[in-house]
Amino acid sequence: MKSPLLLATALLCTGTAVSGALPALEVSANRRFLVTADGKPFFYLGDTTWELFHRLDRAQAVTFLDNRAAKGFNVLQSVAIAELEGHTDPNPYGHLPFVDLDVTRPAVKDGPENDYWDHVDFIVSEANRRGLYIGFLPTWGRFWHDTNEGRRPLFDAANAAVYGEWLGRRYKDAGLIWILGGDRGVDTAEQKEVIRAMARGLRKGDGGAHLMTFHPPGGNGSSTWFHDDDWLDFNMRQNGHVAEFTGRYDNTRKDYDRSPVKPVLDGEPIYEDHPVSFDAKKLGHSIAADVRRPLYWNLFSGAFGHTYGHHSVWQMWSPSKGPINNPLMPWSEAMDQPGASQMRHGRALMESRPFLSRIPDDSVVVEDRVPTSVPGAGRYRFAATRDTEGTYAMVYAPIGRGFTVRMEVIRGPQVKAWWFNPRNGEATPIGTFANGGRRGFTPPDKGEMLDWVLVLDDAAKGYPAPGSR
Repeated sequence: MKSPLLLATALLCTGTAVSGALPALEVSANRRFLVTADGKPFFYLGDTTWELFHRLDRAQAVTFLDNRAAKGFNVLQSVAIAELEGHTDPNPYGHLPFVDLDVTRPAVKDGPENDYWDHVDFIVSEANRRGLYIGFLPTWGRFWHDTNEGRRPLFDAANAAVYGEWLGRRYKDAGLIWILGGDRGVDTAEQKEVIRAMARGLRKGDGGAHLMTFHPPGGNGSSTWFHDDDWLDFNMRQNGHVAEFTGRYDNTRKDYDRSPVKPVLDGEPIYEDHPVSFDAKKLGHSIAADVRRPLYWNLFSGAFGHTYGHHSVWQMWSPSKGPINNPLMPWSEAMDQPGASQMRHGRALMESRPFLSRIPDDSVVVEDRVPTSVPGAGRYRFAATRDTEGTYAMVYAPIGRGFTVRMEVIRGPQVKAWWFNPRNGEATPIGTFANGGRRGFTPPDKGEMLDWVLVLDDAAKGYPAPGSR
């Protein structure tokens, strides 16, 4: 058998497979956000499409890509060696990713549409054509972390470096972000070195063309293991499939406050139509309101973007496939669930105000006599953000409960106030008020599960309606 070095040399001669026209992404100068190479803010609106490469054929993939592009998503988090037996269960064309399960021997054949990687190339290219970056996981975590029946994982440090270099070279010019990990933590020094070796391989292969992060297990963040590593460009959390702010989504702010400063993103919050806390018998399945709340909790806690997910879509479930944890509908129906359409409103809201100066600041909200009412806890937590220049502030109210704000966070003498509706993206002016002191606001509808965002602007700035472009 050839040595890993000789195999790497042979494989790298295949050259770049996908060329994309999307701009390169970088970390902003203040280390809080992502920007394009020309300095324009980049709001990361992702979807967890873990089985996209593995389970969809080309026609299905195009249908899905069109759907996500139309809904305002711009990142699809997808796995090359997918969780659901992606190493041994062929893709729709009967192709497997490796020869004899040897990760240093990708199953590549001459000509287009002849192998597993041609199919990945097709989806990456079609996604890029629609303005969609791929959040590209080289492998799901089970293949570098888990042991099965005494068998070692597919990846070790040596072959992870070879595979990473091959993958980096193949997709050097594609529009993507590398996401290592895959729902596993790091339990041993050996496992940590596997991840670091794969990161080195990817960097060697793509010449540093792409940002890189790590997808952790539920309730954790990449910062736990790799915050100080130079290859980790931003922290990714998996705040996970719970519906409460306290103890989960408040961890986004903890990563925001870490030193050295790195951007932070929740790469896997609760999915729509997912068993809440994995306990459907007790808590039922999540709804659109449950996925909207983490969007604003995370953003207002300092996240530079957000990832949505649907329980049927991540596994691309259809009746011909074995269901994982009781999906409620096929992926082709689930992709149009209301929560997916409502994510774009959060993106539009953030993009309608100065982007790179935004900071979390819950002190905008005045604590009530009963603090568990305002700012609240659990599913009913209020959150606030503003910009450092004092030109705007926003308060997320998950329910129709009145609250009080400190108006002086806005520096101008007049404050224009709006209600922004996270369910339909519509903004309604409240009025213009003399600045100073405290002022109470009550959302337009006191109904439960009807969330609102209060937007306060320095009237002199003449900002457009929240959510306008």
